[in-house]
Amino acid sequence: MAESQSSTHVTFADGGLVSSGAITRLERSPNGTLVVVDLTPFHPVDHTWPDQPGDTGELSAEGNVVRVTEAVMAAVSDEGEFAVGADIPVKRGVDGWTWLVGHPIDGDAPTWLAEGARVELSVDAPRRAGLSRGHTACHLASLALDIALADLWRKDPGADALGNPNFEARANQSSRIHEDGAVDEYRLGKSLRRAGFDTETFTAMLADREAAINAQLATWVASGAASRVVPEGPTIVDRRSWHCELPDGDAEILCGGTHVESLSEFVSISVSLDLTDPQLLVMTTKAVPAV
Repeated sequence: MAESQSSTHVTFADGGLVSSGAITRLERSPNGTLVVVDLTPFHPVDHTWPDQPGDTGELSAEGNVVRVTEAVMAAVSDEGEFAVGADIPVKRGVDGWTWLVGHPIDGDAPTWLAEGARVELSVDAPRRAGLSRGHTACHLASLALDIALADLWRKDPGADALGNPNFEARANQSSRIHEDGAVDEYRLGKSLRRAGFDTETFTAMLADREAAINAQLATWVASGAASRVVPEGPTIVDRRSWHCELPDGDAEILCGGTHVESLSEFVSISVSLDLTDPQLLVMTTKAVPAV
């Protein structure tokens, strides 16, 4: 891993929405300018598992303001190669690279945005809150899904954060979080059947399994359980995990995203299951926020 003092320090794990920092790099791109700051509250979209969108917001200094579109991951190699987002050729945290949060702005950087200048950073709070609810709801839905399908395994697929058979880890092929919800896709192919999952029974009882998931989610939301992100360090590449004190036990899942502080922030969380393609389960999660 790159030296921690060189990588961007972040505060979003603690719910941070504002901070100030010094600009360390400006990079021109075909779509505008990427501003790198040494300390930021912005959560960037991950380049290897882009489930949660990056934060949007503003950079400002002395009355000047520019909009930040979607914050992104960036990295620079020890040899000086600079890459952004999907163009980063290595996984996050690999040795020989310094890891950064990029703040994209449209067009050229104004003169007040210069290397070494201090800026104020502000994240769009309503959007962050919606994405945090969506991410927490996504994790809860996956745990409830694992419980609802636990009796369909003929072999041990490994355990999830609550000790149940881990359908999520075995079958999930994509996850997309949005404000107050998420869409997850699970591949129900030959490899899953070889792993011991009874796809035929699941297909025949889809409505019952959906009802079981929603009943479990209602119980968890009613508990008002505490939820938090625990970082192992201050930089963007330090490991972070989501913790939730559910009635069934404390769940802990490695996660780089943002989350609510309590399940009391929800009125409800519910899912719908779709098997229009018998080889692909689509789970759509919807959260209703508390006022």
